[in-house]
Amino acid sequence: MLKRWILMCCLLAGLAETVPADAAPNILFFYGDDWGRYASVYADPDRPSVNDVIKTPSFDRIAREGVLFTNAFYPIPQCAPCRGSLTSGRYFWNCGKKAFLQPASWQGHEDPFLSLPRFGESLAERGYFVARSGKSLDLARKRQRGVGASLQTGYNPDRYGHQINRGERLKLHADLTEEEIAQARAAMEKRARGFITQLVKEAAGKPFFWVFGPIGVHRPYVDGSGKRFWGIEPDDFRGRIPAFLPDQHEIRSDYADYFGEIQSLDWMMGLFMEELTRAGLLKNTLIVASGDNGMPGMPRGKTQLYDLGIAAPLMVRWPGKVKPGRVVDDFINLMDVAPTFIEAAGGTPPASMEARSFLPQLLSDKNGQIDPARDFVVVGRERHVKTARQENMPYPARAIRTKEFLYIRNFKPARWPMGDPWGLDGFPERVLTGKRDGPLGPFPDWDSSPTKTWFLAHRRDDKLGKRLMDLAVGRRPAEELYDLAKDPDQVKNVAAVARYAEIKRDLGKRLMKVLEDSGDPRLTDAFDSPPYVDRVQK
Repeated sequence: MLKRWILMCCLLAGLAETVPADAAPNILFFYGDDWGRYASVYADPDRPSVNDVIKTPSFDRIAREGVLFTNAFYPIPQCAPCRGSLTSGRYFWNCGKKAFLQPASWQGHEDPFLSLPRFGESLAERGYFVARSGKSLDLARKRQRGVGASLQTGYNPDRYGHQINRGERLKLHADLTEEEIAQARAAMEKRARGFITQLVKEAAGKPFFWVFGPIGVHRPYVDGSGKRFWGIEPDDFRGRIPAFLPDQHEIRSDYADYFGEIQSLDWMMGLFMEELTRAGLLKNTLIVASGDNGMPGMPRGKTQLYDLGIAAPLMVRWPGKVKPGRVVDDFINLMDVAPTFIEAAGGTPPASMEARSFLPQLLSDKNGQIDPARDFVVVGRERHVKTARQENMPYPARAIRTKEFLYIRNFKPARWPMGDPWGLDGFPERVLTGKRDGPLGPFPDWDSSPTKTWFLAHRRDDKLGKRLMDLAVGRRPAEELYDLAKDPDQVKNVAAVARYAEIKRDLGKRLMKVLEDSGDPRLTDAFDSPPYVDRVQK
């Protein structure tokens, strides 16, 4: 149904664009922090989901006029390690200091990431003006103008809910007048458009690569902003949220605020496309839209190896090269964008890159599964918050995701997957007064959020809270296996069920082969010792 919808929209749009065959494409990489696989183009008419609620006309346009990938996944559901993996085209566990969000000092040790080639350097060598804006992305080992330097136009319009609340005094958004909202929005629009003007000026006739890294969907949000600024009704999520979450108003409202910030990303994407059109550049600009990890502040989301944490949006528009209206089911690890960008610019990826270019998938005229070998991805995690566990320990896990199954190997099942329950006993008194937990509260790898507050306040509720709390933060067995056709929300672990034994063995072997072939340091427990970890007893 999804494929037919995309194809129908494409035919209706009549979008045939041509560019000179030998023209080097400009490249715009729209890279939203904490943006999971959420866009209205991902809605499935055969299964109710939260994507039925969101409205993303700009992202939908990219998919309609290009390619929508249905099986893109993050190499790790954490920002900095994912970004290190993406720029170097290597599994995060082979990125040295970048393997952890909050690394150890590495004093006296050489960080291998510092010597790894980055895709931005390859593009610069081919004559590209390479720049970034917003959240950092290490495009080059040495930044200089035109080779991975920051492109700024003053105020960065990347946190819609908070910026709309700016002014001489910080006001509750409920007190803002429509005129004040319109003025703030106009100021943001002007500055967003200014990026393209500045980009064209700085590039000075060269083809450009520009990554825009907005952080709007990174917490915290302004409570109620999804409804106030974007008209997203929290109760529209009723019956659509994953089974491991309580279908309560507080959680639905949390979704609404998160989706509001995603819709602000979509709004900015639309502004960029308008400005590229005015500059006469849109027809020769390759646009790639994605993010760096899944939904924050939710159990089994960001930092976790379930789909809420690892499922990535990915849509690509390239007029004259990419046949519009296609839907591709090949599995893509997001680190694959590195060699793809290089090959799209006519270059050859460096030998250090473990990722595989998906340029053949872009240039094909087919839908569905194009390369039979792209039928899985391997992902993993180590440490998020440095002090989340005793002795600064990580939570090591790796997973293999196929169309039918998710298999997770937890290497240290005695550890808490969301971090230790620091100060949990005294917590209810604080949350019940309406205050939020701070970053060093219980389970630090779970971002502070209204949802986390609800869980902690209801964790002793036998009817609902205890069961869901265990799914959220409880210790996990060494192996997890989820049958996605029967259990799309991944809540019933069937690893111990006899009829799945052969499937579990096969997936385990496939996973271990990737880890062994890539030299994963976790196989020798290197990530539990210096230089990766400064072991401090708390």
